[in-house]
Amino acid sequence: MRGMPGEPRRVVVALSGGVDSSVAAALLLRQGLDVIAVTLQLRPCGEGVEAGSCCGSRAIETARAVADRLGIAHEVLPVGTEFRDRVLRPAWDLYRQGRTPNPCLACNREIKFGVLWQYAAMLGASQVATGHYAVLEPAEDGDFALFRGRDRSKDQSYFLYDLPREVRGRMRFPLGSMTKAEVRALARDLGLASADRPESQDACLVAEGSFAEALRRAVDGEARPGILVDREGREIGRHQGLHRFTVGQRQGIGVVLGRRAFVRFLDPETATVEVTTEEGDLLAGGAEVEAVRWWGPVPAGDLRCQVQVRYRSREVPALVTPLGADRIVLRFDVPVRAVAPGQAAVIYDGVRVVAGGLIVAAMPVA
Repeated sequence: MRGMPGEPRRVVVALSGGVDSSVAAALLLRQGLDVIAVTLQLRPCGEGVEAGSCCGSRAIETARAVADRLGIAHEVLPVGTEFRDRVLRPAWDLYRQGRTPNPCLACNREIKFGVLWQYAAMLGASQVATGHYAVLEPAEDGDFALFRGRDRSKDQSYFLYDLPREVRGRMRFPLGSMTKAEVRALARDLGLASADRPESQDACLVAEGSFAEALRRAVDGEARPGILVDREGREIGRHQGLHRFTVGQRQGIGVVLGRRAFVRFLDPETATVEVTTEEGDLLAGGAEVEAVRWWGPVPAGDLRCQVQVRYRSREVPALVTPLGADRIVLRFDVPVRAVAPGQAAVIYDGVRVVAGGLIVAAMPVA
C-alpha cells in the first residue's frame, strides 16, 4: 500500500515464523519504518501441537531468529482464549448446522485485524502488516480498494474481503507486488531462518485428521447423528455427525452404492445427508449470499462481475443482484459445482474486489 503523507512511522508485523511474514518485516524496514514483530500464539505450545504450526515452539523460535537477524523487537502474544471463542466456537456452530465455514476468514477479522490491532495500538503503532499476497490502495472516495496479489497462485484477496472499512487504512500488505519465488529469493539473500521453511498447512487450526472432527473435540461439541438418503429420499445408511460432511464430498461418506457417490445436500433441521451418484446433481446455477461487505458504494442495480465461491475455485462470470446493503443473489453464466453454504463468495471486477459475503443457499440450474 502507498504511504500516506504525515503517517506515524511505527508498524506491527504479524510474524508467524514463515517466509512471507519474515520478508514483509524486512520490506517495512527498508521503508525506514519502526517495526515491531508480534507472533500470535493461538494455542498452547505443547504436546500435540505441530512444530510447523503458528503455535508450535519451533515457529516461535524461527520468528525470534528472524527478528534478531533484522534487528527488530519481537513479542509473543497469547490469544488462545480469543481464538477459541471468536474463531473455533463459531466455526463449530456452523458445522453443526450443516454449513462449511472457512475459519481463516474469522481469524483474519477477529484476531489479526482485531486483537492484534488493539495490541499494536498499545505499542504506539498506527498500522499492522501481514504477509498476505494482496494489494491495498487508497480509493477516490476516501475508502480503500483491495486487489488480487501479483502472484495469482498465491493471491489471498479472497480471505481479506471482510476487512471493515474502519481498519482498511491501518493495514499493510508488503508482498502484494511480489511472487513467491521472489519472496524466497529475498529471504535467502537476507539470510533469514525462515527462507526455506515449508508452506503452512493451517496447522494452527488442526494438528491431524479431519478438521471438523478435531474442532468438535477442541470445543467439546455435541455431534448430530442422522440418516443418509438417496436422491429419492430413501434411507441408505446412518452417520455419526452432520459436521463430517460438505457438499460435493466423495470420500468418507460411509455407504457403498456400486458407483462413485457424492454429498448433494445437508438438511440442518433433521441432520439428514442426501447422497447422489450423478455429478450433475452437484451443479448450481446461482447462490444466495448474506453478510455482504462492499468495497465501495452499494450498486443501485444489477452488475456483471466474476465470482469465486471457494479459495481454490476458478472464478466464473455472474450477474450480481443486490438485495439491500448486505444481501445479494448471484446467477452464474455457467453452472458451478459444489456450492457449499458457509463458504465465502467473493466478487471481482477484473483483479479488484467488489464485495464478498457468506453463501446461505445454492440455487438450481435454470
